[in-house]
Amino acid sequence: MLQKIRMGFLACTIVASMVLPQAARSAEFSESQRSEIGGIIRDYLLNNPEVLREAFEELQRREQMAEAERAQTNIREHAASIFRSDKDLVIGNPDGKVTLVEYFDYNCGFCKRALPDVLKLVDEDKDLRIVIKEFPILGPGSTFAARAALASGKQGKYWEFHLALLEQRGAVNEQSVMRVAKKIGLDVDKLKADMTSPEIENTLRSNMAIAQLLGINGTPAFIIDDKLIPGAVGYETLAGTVNQIREAGGCKIC
Repeated sequence: MLQKIRMGFLACTIVASMVLPQAARSAEFSESQRSEIGGIIRDYLLNNPEVLREAFEELQRREQMAEAERAQTNIREHAASIFRSDKDLVIGNPDGKVTLVEYFDYNCGFCKRALPDVLKLVDEDKDLRIVIKEFPILGPGSTFAARAALASGKQGKYWEFHLALLEQRGAVNEQSVMRVAKKIGLDVDKLKADMTSPEIENTLRSNMAIAQLLGINGTPAFIIDDKLIPGAVGYETLAGTVNQIREAGGCKIC
């Protein structure tokens, strides 16, 4: 249904694009002539409906290209915050020549599905640096978990806590987060105090703001150099993109 609505809208756009350029000269046409022109356009579209599909596909292609270009521009402009913030969790080789960034949410099922792919990259690519970006967009439980995860870094258990939260079954909320914190040996009182740090608030705001500029509205989302890859695309796609970057001469901005 949504596609039909969009195609209907596109049909109106096509008709308008054919007719409106004549608006400045509309006085040159009589009412009957304008009616005839409209009839010609209508008949053509009815007799060649595939034109609408082709136009719709071309519109989608152009929109996707424009979005990719905007994302690349913003990645370059905010490269320091995206790739080199000292507030993020870094795994893999901290001195790796190629960096992969993941935006994720602890309540995201697709992020949990992507975790084995990320772990496989860590195991098999010893020259890859991976940056984990807290991007809590799935409600208060996600925000609480992100704050706790960032605060756990003060106790040197960020990576262990990160894995434990992603492996948690069911909704991640305040109760489950604190249960996991106790299980892995975190000082819960210290964790709660550290969670209120303005530094953590600033980190989350920065992550949200940059993600919005990049057009990231779902998780997981990966950035490899200037390439934005939305979704749980699988190990092969991620590893293949990393290899493409290397074959092209390495990171330009990461």
